[in-house]
Amino acid sequence: MSLALEIVDLPPATAAAKEFLQRRDHRMFIGGEWVEAQSGARLETHNPASGALLGTIPAGAAADVDRAVSAARAAFESPAWRDMTGAKRARLLWKIADLIEANLDELCELETLDQGKPLWVGKYAEVPGAIEQFRYFAGAATKIEGTTIPSSIDYQPPGKKIFAYTVKEPLGVVGAIVPWNSPLVLTAMKIAPALAAGCTMVLKPAEDTSLTALRLAELIAEAGVPPGVFNVVTGLGETAGAALAAHPGVDKVTFTGSTEVGKLMLDAAKGNLKRLTLELGGKSPAIVMPDADLELAIPGVANAIFFNAGQVCVAGSRLYVHDSIFERVVEGVANYARGIRLGHGLDPQTQMGPVVNVKQAERIAGYVESGRAAGAEIRVGGGRGGPRGTFIEPTVLTRVRPDMKVVREEIFGPVVVATPFDDVEEIVTLANDTHYGLAASVWTESLSAAHRLAAQIRAGTVWINCHSMFDATLPIGGMKQSGWGRESGQQAVENYLETKTICAVI
Repeated sequence: MSLALEIVDLPPATAAAKEFLQRRDHRMFIGGEWVEAQSGARLETHNPASGALLGTIPAGAAADVDRAVSAARAAFESPAWRDMTGAKRARLLWKIADLIEANLDELCELETLDQGKPLWVGKYAEVPGAIEQFRYFAGAATKIEGTTIPSSIDYQPPGKKIFAYTVKEPLGVVGAIVPWNSPLVLTAMKIAPALAAGCTMVLKPAEDTSLTALRLAELIAEAGVPPGVFNVVTGLGETAGAALAAHPGVDKVTFTGSTEVGKLMLDAAKGNLKRLTLELGGKSPAIVMPDADLELAIPGVANAIFFNAGQVCVAGSRLYVHDSIFERVVEGVANYARGIRLGHGLDPQTQMGPVVNVKQAERIAGYVESGRAAGAEIRVGGGRGGPRGTFIEPTVLTRVRPDMKVVREEIFGPVVVATPFDDVEEIVTLANDTHYGLAASVWTESLSAAHRLAAQIRAGTVWINCHSMFDATLPIGGMKQSGWGRESGQQAVENYLETKTICAVI
């Protein structure tokens, strides 16, 4: 179904964002210098809402990755970074947070223009979230501790004792590959703990949304981070991303993206057995129990799928509602969807922007059509339009079956499938009937039911009477094929550390 939608292109309001965009042809950041790709090739980056050209970025490839990894290795081994105290690293991370905060309006506008999301999403959620990542892990930089271990060894030389202890050491050079849905905050989730641990990094941002990564590199340099500690190589995933994942000089890869690409990371890591942290896909259930507060639950489960046009790894894309309230909840979510205003992200009236590009819009529309063809009812939405066809209406599908593609596969768009259930045992089975295990939410006024369900659902995060609640203090990550490891929280620094045991006869 074609969606009639006229979009007027809007310019940024801040002078800094205008100045950044006026540069047009941006460069990569390697070893403290702004450089072109060695091939000279470039990629265009567009505003997905209007199709307007925002500028070009270097199309980095294996040679550029090699240069960046060499710079990161040299910085890792340099006394300027290697011997820096945790307190000094903490001050650098705090300074980066201060600079992001000082440039918040500019960064929000760049993110909106590059990715399409409404300006308020960046201003009140994602960019403040990035700031808090740096401040939280600034505190962690001075709290990386080993332990002393009372040994049971009893064959030491006469008159001697065993003194054993552990120390935590940075892993080395980290390759970070981030997606296009929430570029700045997801980048911060990787940079902050890695630098706190004393690692160096090569970042490969998504080719569709590289602008805030390049602006962030300027701020990191301004903060005084030594050259080569942080590097940015722009380019395509299949060239620059693949080269970074497989590079023998990279000690660890941290990747956020689809499960399919995550599996490719496993193959790429085999060469030197590099460590991996993988935050992958999801098909998260939102479960509404018969006693739920519907004034809270209906907008809650609607926002769980429609926020950021459904381009959220933890999006509540499977809605399960008790039979007794199914029609009331589904119609409430459908009415919520009907009231969402689509538009340009810089328009203050916009509640939902476009999806990131035409390819993604076609993919989402294909899923909706596959559901319809298989017998699903489109309760609301299903349309696609805008100047480039990148706007997708918030969509609710009912009369779905567990075997349908729209129920089994991650759509990564504003499309929710709604299914009724009868009892608690049934809903646990339905919720866990997926190879994903990233997140879930339970909506109920029963404290006992909430925690019983939370214990039985196989997911890395379970929210109760809320969804998509994030904080730098809260670990996020998946079970099953939704990934390995956790980001944010105290565990995140451990992703970037090695434990060394030292045993001495004294």
